[in-house]
Amino acid sequence: MASSKHKVRFPGESPAYRSARDSLLDAEIELRRATEAVAAQRRKLPLGGEVAEDYTFEEIDGKNGKGKKRKVRMPDLFDAGKDTLIIYNFMYGPEAARPCPSCTSILDSLDGEAPHVAQRANLAVVAKSPIERIREFAKERGWRNLRLLSSQGSTYNHDYQGENAKGEQMPALNVFVRRNGKIYHFYNTELMFAPADPGQDMRHVDMIWPLWNLFDVTPEGRGTKWKPALSY
Repeated sequence: MASSKHKVRFPGESPAYRSARDSLLDAEIELRRATEAVAAQRRKLPLGGEVAEDYTFEEIDGKNGKGKKRKVRMPDLFDAGKDTLIIYNFMYGPEAARPCPSCTSILDSLDGEAPHVAQRANLAVVAKSPIERIREFAKERGWRNLRLLSSQGSTYNHDYQGENAKGEQMPALNVFVRRNGKIYHFYNTELMFAPADPGQDMRHVDMIWPLWNLFDVTPEGRGTKWKPALSY
């Protein structure tokens, strides 16, 4: 393998630091290659099962929840010319006093990215609470761009692993595609169901969660005790 060394240096660095950093750089290059290889393998997945259930959701049209409540079906979530739909399951069930802080951390970031995502793919966030309750919390957080849906009365959460057999809400990410007028399941973050190595959590939605990726570049790392909260 070609050397990873380059000519960039930083003020005051020692030879020991540069040697260790070059070794880390080799590992980062290998990680980048592995990330690209996994993404390529994911893109080659065949179509999953056809979406047989005509799922119906509720949303409030308009900004800041000031529009009219309406029902939307799964096909309505696909805009013209965009055949990919990404849905995140927000852990906020009707019996939960407050939403999941970790999901909220993810959506705080995703709200800013949503206009960029919309240039290429459809994006929606689904929770099982009544839509009025979801939009009330969105207003509290200052979310402006996320398409928020209620799956109350639908089996969507159960069918696509956003809810377990006990009715507990799960943080699933699903991708659907439209082909020849039909909708198919393409991807679920199934790493959630696979055994984790000692000392690790599931990390199944890390790709859309900037928080932990930032901590990964610090000397303290992710840590084992701290978790995000709804307020500080």
